[in-house]
Amino acid sequence: MAYMIDLTLDCADAQLLGAFWKTALGYVDEPPPAPFTTREEWFTSFGPPADESVDDGAWLCDPEGRGPRLSLLKVPEPKTAKNRLHIDVRVPGHGSAGERWARVKAESERLVAAGGGVLAEITGHHIVMADPEGNEFCVAAGPAPTASS
Repeated sequence: MAYMIDLTLDCADAQLLGAFWKTALGYVDEPPPAPFTTREEWFTSFGPPADESVDDGAWLCDPEGRGPRLSLLKVPEPKTAKNRLHIDVRVPGHGSAGERWARVKAESERLVAAGGGVLAEITGHHIVMADPEGNEFCVAAGPAPTASS
């Protein structure tokens, strides 16, 4: 059984998408692995080609350590089709259906202000969105808390 998963997203501008996904998920820049003190020092340790830069990637993590890490890596080819895997951004699932939908709408508006776009709205259930490079994701309510929660 896997201990945990990380997600890696190919992109054209890792810094742009890194800023967007930090806003979307409440993530922070992941510190470099020990013994490195900077991400640049870590990157340089791989002996990258002269035309590659540490800025060609962004490494993000959940500051509370619960969510998967997210790596954004610059690739030369453009996005050409719908994602086969996408991220679901969940808002709290408590309250009435109207309250949950209001939180979904408010979150989608916050993410539009951060550079995302709305692709489709499934009223009362979820909103299909795209990040600044067109990668699809959904905003929906999480599960309602159970009596034991």
